[in-house]
Amino acid sequence: MKVVLSGNEAIARGFYEAGGEFASAYPGTPSTEILENIGQYREIQAQWAPNEKVALEVTAGAGLGGMRSLAAMKHVGLNVAADPFFSLSYQGVNAGVIIVSADDPSMHSSQNEQDNRWFARAAKVPMLEPSDSTEARDFVKAALEISEQYDAPVLLRTTTRINHSKCVVELRDRVSVERKSYTKNMPKNVLLPGNARKRHVVVEEHLRQLIEFGNSSRLNQIEWGDKTIGIITSGIAYQYAKEVFPNASILKLGMTNPLPKQLIQNFARQVEKIYLIEELDPFLEEQIAAMGISVEGKNRLPVIGELSPSIIADAFVPTNTSAQTSVIADVPIPARTPVLCPGCSHRGIFYALKKLKLTVTGDIGCYTLAAIPPLEMMDTCLCMGASVGYAHGMQKATGDERKGKIIGVIGDSTFLHSGITGLIDLVYNDSTAKICILDNHITAMTGHQENPGSGLNLRREPATKIDLEAICHAAGIKRVVKVDPYKLDETIKTLRAEMAVEEPAVIIADAPCIIRARIKFSEPYYADADTCIACGMCHRVGCPAIEKNEAGKTKINPLLCIGCDICRQVCKPGAIRRRTSDVKSET
Repeated sequence: MKVVLSGNEAIARGFYEAGGEFASAYPGTPSTEILENIGQYREIQAQWAPNEKVALEVTAGAGLGGMRSLAAMKHVGLNVAADPFFSLSYQGVNAGVIIVSADDPSMHSSQNEQDNRWFARAAKVPMLEPSDSTEARDFVKAALEISEQYDAPVLLRTTTRINHSKCVVELRDRVSVERKSYTKNMPKNVLLPGNARKRHVVVEEHLRQLIEFGNSSRLNQIEWGDKTIGIITSGIAYQYAKEVFPNASILKLGMTNPLPKQLIQNFARQVEKIYLIEELDPFLEEQIAAMGISVEGKNRLPVIGELSPSIIADAFVPTNTSAQTSVIADVPIPARTPVLCPGCSHRGIFYALKKLKLTVTGDIGCYTLAAIPPLEMMDTCLCMGASVGYAHGMQKATGDERKGKIIGVIGDSTFLHSGITGLIDLVYNDSTAKICILDNHITAMTGHQENPGSGLNLRREPATKIDLEAICHAAGIKRVVKVDPYKLDETIKTLRAEMAVEEPAVIIADAPCIIRARIKFSEPYYADADTCIACGMCHRVGCPAIEKNEAGKTKINPLLCIGCDICRQVCKPGAIRRRTSDVKSET
């Protein structure tokens, strides 16, 4: 049967068809849907982890125990998982282990644009890069076989376009794979220095064997055409190159670490000129140039952002007017400023923080949008969990100058991901910084995935719910208070009181995500034009339901308003009102 699948759906399907049995991940765009789709296959034990390091460690343990296993994460997630990732290369595997790294060129939903192909080379592990959904499915199977044959974890590197683009994939039946037995092997599995030195020798030998494997593997293919131009490429860049140069000879590399040197040299000898087409860093180019092969690549192509057919054509076609090309012009997309959802509880907290004129160290989540106008209440955003450490460090550096004015803001899922250790450090090292946990009971930014604080697992079955308040107390925080961020006066009063104390404190803003919980507080509010003085106070909360009429006065879009009441609380003239039916129903 043929179906249309995204790359993420195809990876999940490939893992199912290849007899995969265990998968773990922390959600992160563009990788999130991999685990969500794996979770639909009851033959596979799938689970969300509190962070990527734990996901990989549990996955490696499942592989050691004999299950074909997979860990999925976005590119910056591999930073978190780097510690076990590098050492797992030395330890090796039992059953096959795949680590999916979903890179995000052009940073559609990420704080940096790192190229994780370097991770594979640094950790000395084989790496595969599919160029469409069919290959995403097939390469999962190939990765598991390579992992088991060469006793190594395999990095399956994708990019946003591969993860989210769709194409036709022919489904196949699940194969039955006998679970491998576990055998105690201290010299291999216990990485004491003496053991690790010997394992490094094994890793280098496996890399040498993998180079030979790549020279003849179908993962790397030559498509012969006009030999005037030879193109070396991989991943999504192959699709763009094929579109721009339909008649050129192309060496498409599916296994990009280690490189198949003999195959590359044979290809280079048979073409007149080589174009090296790859996104982001000159990962392939530098290695191929080091082999003594002359290529045209990053001297023409950018190292920033995604490629496209038009970018490639602009870089190469003008100097090769005889080349036959087929380019679809890029169509500009109207800009849309991201905003918090109408009725989002985060809006109340950041309005209160702005009212108190605090310095806010921020974190990764929906609430990062509070950095942009009109709220503009986030001073930093570095990585998952950094808000806690930043608040601590800034408090230490500024002392009395910013006393009672620094607060770290972090979401519930992010706090469980990597905020707890920062909180312990804050207490242990005698900081008086304050932390606000925005507990909306879900991992919202990536599409409402469950987490250890939501009370449900990946399949939304009941699970033990982690108590954030108890964790904070256990970490040594004596002052832990909860606020309802929809009640602005109470929230401001509580924040002011906690900011004034000479000890660390945690304020938990406890309100579920209105989208996930499908909350509607009341019928839409309205703005009385006669009472409105166009002061603009209501617009400062940044709700997309609040608009202006032709006279510049406030009007409320009834299609967006859910009656959260925040705008009414900030309207001093009293122009924003509830419907009469709602007032009567309350009394």
